[in-house]
Amino acid sequence: MNLKNTLLSKAISKVVITAAIAVSLSSAAFSAEQTLIKNVKIWDGTASKLSKTQDVLIEGELIKAIGTGLKVAADVEVIDGQGKTMIPGLIDMHAHLCLQEGMLVGRDAYDQMAMGARTAHSLVEYLDQGFTTARDVGCNVLGIAKAVNNGLLIGPRIYPAGGFLSQTGGHADTGSFNDMPGRIDDLERHGFGYIVDGKTEIRRAARQNLRSGATHIKLMAGGGVASEFDPIHTTQFSVEEFETAVEVAKDYGTYVTVHAYHDRSVNRAIDAGVRVIEHNFLASEKTIKRMKKEGVALSAQAVMSLEAFANPESITFFSADQKAKAKSVNAGATQMFKWALKHDLLIVTGGDMFGPAYNGRQADNMVWMKTVGATPLQIMKMGTSSAAEVLGWSGGMNPYKYGALGVIKKGAYADLILVDGNPLKNINVLNEYKTKFKLIIKNGQVHKNTL
Repeated sequence: MNLKNTLLSKAISKVVITAAIAVSLSSAAFSAEQTLIKNVKIWDGTASKLSKTQDVLIEGELIKAIGTGLKVAADVEVIDGQGKTMIPGLIDMHAHLCLQEGMLVGRDAYDQMAMGARTAHSLVEYLDQGFTTARDVGCNVLGIAKAVNNGLLIGPRIYPAGGFLSQTGGHADTGSFNDMPGRIDDLERHGFGYIVDGKTEIRRAARQNLRSGATHIKLMAGGGVASEFDPIHTTQFSVEEFETAVEVAKDYGTYVTVHAYHDRSVNRAIDAGVRVIEHNFLASEKTIKRMKKEGVALSAQAVMSLEAFANPESITFFSADQKAKAKSVNAGATQMFKWALKHDLLIVTGGDMFGPAYNGRQADNMVWMKTVGATPLQIMKMGTSSAAEVLGWSGGMNPYKYGALGVIKKGAYADLILVDGNPLKNINVLNEYKTKFKLIIKNGQVHKNTL
């Protein structure tokens, strides 16, 4: 074949390929997968009551239309909602999907292949309970998040922080007593977090997480109950260290959240620009007022503080000191939650519950908020529209920016649950997901249908 014929052949091939692509795109535009869910009463994520009976049309991963008498093609799949209640998919804002029984189990008892396999089971259990989104605030979950987000694993949408950032002797320092400074920390080696001291180390670890797909950064700002080296009264990281993490997060268009219990650690974090406080159990009313004034959100863990720590004597593996810490947290959390509701703080709910004992109880963290005076409407917003507001703070790092989450409206992601009952009247229905959740849809795809 001469040069002229070769060029002509290439030109013809290019035209054919271009035409094929055009036809393919045109066909996709007119044959997008649709599902019509008829005859449902909608709680849209914000309203004080259910709507009148309506229909919801899903196209692809988004809600295309809501109304009555929606016209669709004859071959569109139709689901009769039987007059049941449609709510947005639930959002857990404090997950540790890959920890199972804790960091030490993953460090000492199993390799990361096994922990990943166990995490896959947890992901399905989240969806079974109607949690279509989870914000993971620390563990080796970045690869799992990437796989879920790319459709390789079944599970909720994941907004991961990546590894914890903890100072030496901080809440995520799981080393042994005889570890020396400068070690390659077991926590870091297993991907659960980083032991970092000083601005340079914090900057490196934060950037490493964001490089690998983190949507926000998580720091340990103070002591905890179950950890060995950080008494609960301690304040961790300096203002300058916090500011470094906040600067990195801002450079990426996202935010920093912190583990903190008491006033000194919470206020030091806020001074540096931190936007979300996890736990906050021992904070004063003055600090709650400051959080409200400055738009800082509270991530609430009701089950662990109000139920698990109500009877710490029953926790056989706790030392006497840990039991005493648990008692103080239980008393402080009850009062703190009441102040947070009184001052209309932006509250989101997240379980901080992991492992076989808790994997099926994620909704309990929402339901338990009623014991401190939250109404069903307030609780439902904490696990849907309010949670989605905080997720939106991830900005450019948000992997799900093409539709709204936590609400039911045109253009929102089709994360939907059909409930046999009305959670605005009886919030306990969330715990009856096995029998009361008749339809669970995530991203336009049916996960469960027992209608």
